[in-house]
Amino acid sequence: MSAAITKATPRTEIKLGALLTGIATLPFPEVAERSITGITCDSRKMLPGNLFFALPGSHDDGSRHVEEAALKGAVAVVCQGEVSSGGMPAIRVPSARAAMALVSAMYYGHPSRTLAVAGVTGTNGKSTTAWIIRHLCNTVGRPCGLIGTIRYELPGISEPASRTTPESIDLQRMLAVMRDGGFRAASLEVSSHALVQERVGALEFDAAIFTNLSQDHLDYHGTMDDYFEAKARLFTGLPSQTEKKGKAIINTDDRYGRRLIDRIPKSVPVITFGQGSNSAFRASAVRFSSLGTTFQLDAKGRSYLVRTPLIGLFNVYNTLGALAAVSVMGIELRRAVAAAATIPQVPGRLERVPARRNFQAFVDYAHTPDALENVLRSLRQIAPARILTVFGCGGDRDRLKRPLMAAAAEKLSDKVIVTSDNPRGEEPMAILREVEKGFRGKSHEVYVDRESAIRRAVELAGPEDLVLVAGKGHEDYQEINGERHPFDDVRVTARAMASREIKEDR
Repeated sequence: MSAAITKATPRTEIKLGALLTGIATLPFPEVAERSITGITCDSRKMLPGNLFFALPGSHDDGSRHVEEAALKGAVAVVCQGEVSSGGMPAIRVPSARAAMALVSAMYYGHPSRTLAVAGVTGTNGKSTTAWIIRHLCNTVGRPCGLIGTIRYELPGISEPASRTTPESIDLQRMLAVMRDGGFRAASLEVSSHALVQERVGALEFDAAIFTNLSQDHLDYHGTMDDYFEAKARLFTGLPSQTEKKGKAIINTDDRYGRRLIDRIPKSVPVITFGQGSNSAFRASAVRFSSLGTTFQLDAKGRSYLVRTPLIGLFNVYNTLGALAAVSVMGIELRRAVAAAATIPQVPGRLERVPARRNFQAFVDYAHTPDALENVLRSLRQIAPARILTVFGCGGDRDRLKRPLMAAAAEKLSDKVIVTSDNPRGEEPMAILREVEKGFRGKSHEVYVDRESAIRRAVELAGPEDLVLVAGKGHEDYQEINGERHPFDDVRVTARAMASREIKEDR
């Protein structure tokens, strides 16, 4: 995270007692008068006068770093259990993460109460939906920030994201930068990890959007039910907001979306979207081409013709969710629909690789069976001669989806090439063998080296074919044994297409 993002200014003087009112009981009265100059959960970033949060963790635990924080001048530590506090006050709470979220919001002056905030959750489509929301807001003159998987966009700042949803301290700081920099809205991706870990606790949402749910992150959540429950937290928490009456925007064409509606408290207004006749934001008469998509939108008693340069049915859903969100955020729907015609390319989301060839190539982030199937179905609607798909599965992640990815690719591709995709700490060939269990036939090829796999697909492509390179999308690295090596699917694919001899194009 850049230095510019860390420069949000808290309120001038904050006493520890005021900061923790209603959150924790202080160990002795005089602690309440201590002034706080900053908050952190990273002892490496500790400065004199900071409040330190010792967060529990599976790989590392904040309690191990309390004494280091004390030596660096921490005023106090907020923790869940017994810690060796190095002589500084230890303030015990039931959940250090929940307390940190509340304190962060207060420390930065509750920026989400000033901004119009949209939070997007789901398995697929979060990045694109959040991206569209930002574009629609900006286009109609409402400056909007973005926090998500692809980038952080703040006033005068645009940088690659370090994580989809930052820790609550960083998140509140970034929202404060937006507020102080004159932005009026914020579009956030909200991951299931972030919801379980209370990173968005104390945020006030105007719109909470659910895109869909399919298998992913089961290495963390364990079961689909637990994964669903994690996502549901964004919506079941809306009634606890103190300043805003947040609205739930739900894709009811998704079975988990329909299930979610039954979980949302009755006090929360629900806006549905989809192709069903009962959807409040309904798409019909959908038309696809290689240049974009058009559809009829029926919403708020009127009909609109929506044109978007984004390709595919899944992007119809992403656009519907975004249009519903900005309407909740106070933007006139007619103006939002007009703005949809100029949505810019979303990096790594069905991104066309520029090249003058008689075939096309796209790069997409699809790294779940459902996402890969959706992308391939969308490409089929363009009616190519053949689809050649390159994909892999990440190491140290949900192993159950590996054969499912193979089955999805095989079903909708004419040729499949399996390769490495961030093998991390696993042996690459071992991952590929698990992927291969999902193939029924023997027509696929295996290349451990990702660049070789991409070059092979480009080599095989004929007139009117489509090459899909799936899995990494906007990522510009390949992670192997704890090291990130430069690797950009778009650049590698473009290089392969440029180096292929013209005479080979039949």
